[in-house]
Amino acid sequence: MKKKMLSTFLCIAVSLAVFAGCGPGSETEKGGEKDSGPDTSSEKDPAKDTGSGEAADTKTDDGEAGGTSDGGKKIALSMPSQSQQRWSFDAANMKKELEAKGYSVDVQFAEDDPAKQAEQIEQMIAAQADCLVIAATEPGELAAAADAAKSAGIPVIAYDRLIMDTDAVYYYVSFDNKGTGTMIGKTIAEKAGLDNLADGEYKTIEFFMGSADDKNARLVYNGLMEVLQPYLDSGRLICRTERTSFDDTSIKEWSPEKAQQRCEDYLAGYYTEEELDICAAASDGLASGCIRAMQSAGYTASNWPVISGQDCELDACKNILDGTQSFSIYKDSRVLAQKCAAMVEAVLNGTEAEINDTEQYDNNKLIVPAYLCTPQAVDKDNLKEVLVDGGYYTQEQIDAAES
Repeated sequence: MKKKMLSTFLCIAVSLAVFAGCGPGSETEKGGEKDSGPDTSSEKDPAKDTGSGEAADTKTDDGEAGGTSDGGKKIALSMPSQSQQRWSFDAANMKKELEAKGYSVDVQFAEDDPAKQAEQIEQMIAAQADCLVIAATEPGELAAAADAAKSAGIPVIAYDRLIMDTDAVYYYVSFDNKGTGTMIGKTIAEKAGLDNLADGEYKTIEFFMGSADDKNARLVYNGLMEVLQPYLDSGRLICRTERTSFDDTSIKEWSPEKAQQRCEDYLAGYYTEEELDICAAASDGLASGCIRAMQSAGYTASNWPVISGQDCELDACKNILDGTQSFSIYKDSRVLAQKCAAMVEAVLNGTEAEINDTEQYDNNKLIVPAYLCTPQAVDKDNLKEVLVDGGYYTQEQIDAAES
């Protein structure tokens, strides 16, 4: 299947290269303009409301275009899944930013299917998009697609998930993932009172990290362990399963169901004589799996563990307010969208984009220059101030999530 797909990409790349000229191999070429071709977009479906107040238009499975506006160069956004709130938000925010700059925008969601995402990118290349922004379903599966875009003279910007094993990526925009892990670790230490334990006292902890094929997941883990490893070394934290390495704690596809099953197995196998005090979960989805496992095991408010998360999804907000999730890490996708739109503009104008990291993001072909935004911890005490007063959610959305 992969060989067949690669062959398809190569054929398309060769054909398009005739029209597009040289690929983006130099700084001069990065700024070169190409014919954007005719606008073939059709009427889009009614927009669905996202929490940020904007709508993410999609392209239907039969290929009917949506989410484009009149005039300007064409920007194609390839996103992992519309069913996950954060990707719908991100797409809506980027669409808003790009259209404000005069670009037409095509948004497609792959519904977490790498083969489908590769096919959608193939269609974007054939439609002669001027720039591709890709949030990969699986970062290791899109090298051929990115290479085909490069051969067609179309620049690629990796959004939030770094595309691996290709030199076609111009820039990477994300949040500070190691910083996110550090923030999770520090907030866990604070919520669990690790610095206030008497001599001989300890807390138990288990780790639920992100997918091993996601470079961001390892960075989050590295930041987390930078904070928590000293507590493990001193005995203030004890992991009864002894599963503390990234490989032992990563959960494929960030699956809440897999997190729930793993947590249930831990509770049944290692925590029958004592309680689990901390679930170090790297996302809100993983946290939700841990919450269900703890509820099934009979934990109540009197012995409920500290459970972390990331992304501040509406369901997580409900869990934070009802006390089943201790906190989440807020990553304002509006800021990320602004930085990404500025990168698109820089690439198409042949100028240098603003970056603040040139060391962390090695995709096995090159170190991709990146801009990293700063996250923020949100708990019950500051949720309204940060998320509602800050305009990310409305109070009505929070209330609806709680009901």
